[in-house]
Amino acid sequence: MTTVSVRPFGSTGDGKAVTQYTLKNENGMCVQLLSYACAVQRMVIPDKNGVPRDVVLGYDTLEGYENGSSFFSAFVGRYANRIKNAAFPLGGKMVRLRPNAGAHHLHGAFARRVFDGEMTDGGVVFRYVSPPDEEGYPGTLTGEVRYTLTADNALVIAYTATADADTVVNLTNHAYFNLNVQDGSDVLNHLLQIDADSYTDMDGSLIPTGKINSVDGTALDFRSEKPIGADIAQLTQSGGYDHNLILNGSTGALHRFATAKSGSTGIILTAYTTEPAIQLYTGNFIQNDTAAHGKNGVRYPRYGGFCLEAQHYPCSPNYPQFPSTVLKKGETYRQTTVYQLSVAE
Repeated sequence: MTTVSVRPFGSTGDGKAVTQYTLKNENGMCVQLLSYACAVQRMVIPDKNGVPRDVVLGYDTLEGYENGSSFFSAFVGRYANRIKNAAFPLGGKMVRLRPNAGAHHLHGAFARRVFDGEMTDGGVVFRYVSPPDEEGYPGTLTGEVRYTLTADNALVIAYTATADADTVVNLTNHAYFNLNVQDGSDVLNHLLQIDADSYTDMDGSLIPTGKINSVDGTALDFRSEKPIGADIAQLTQSGGYDHNLILNGSTGALHRFATAKSGSTGIILTAYTTEPAIQLYTGNFIQNDTAAHGKNGVRYPRYGGFCLEAQHYPCSPNYPQFPSTVLKKGETYRQTTVYQLSVAE
């Protein structure tokens, strides 16, 4: 049985009250969620020695989330990842978004919003109505994200959204995982396996070119388990992993796509999704985060966490050959991603 409790977590700079929800199951796993950005503030499980370990990066205070620049465990949208030149065609017209990553658009505004939260059986549901033309996106988008902690230590994240006009939608959670003791160490010794045979090619600005490449013979080949740091030095263009990997398996059906392991704590992360791709990101610039520090006063280092952001391809609205991210008026967007924790025997 999962219990859910709630407490105030302060107010934003513009006076909006923020709430913290705590989910606990009978195995000693605990997840704490914030109504600010729907952030997964903590995800705690006893390690191989029975010591509780928090496996996600973040901040102890609301001020950290407001001032930080790394999207720690935030719900991002309306469109996760990059859109070239902050523009795309839709319905015979060019939609222009707010540039927020140089000339491009990255992730959107949801990571800076306060959501309405409600406790449910085994979890919390957060809701938000994105007004018409927020950041330039067409239509009013009504969305919700539901977090549920199961008896087998899985955090299930289920998204739905509807719109009153044709628009594009690509939602994800930007959790950074570190399965080691979080004392300022990196994740390069984590063993990682990902079921992906190919990836989207990208230019020097990390924008897709429209081409699909094989992972064969590249640093992006995680089909067999290997340390995250084994080939990372090859990635000079991006400074580490910041790549969209195309997952094997049928889109729309929940399937396992990755496993990560820490030898020091014995903690194992197994990930599942309904999405066609993930962005593998290794925190290449989190040492420059604009908040003073992370949890427990730790200043997170470069490669201090890794992200497995389940989503559609970056910049899909500009490439008809990519799976469509168009949400038609009256239709419902659905997505489910699961992060399950276990401990090696």
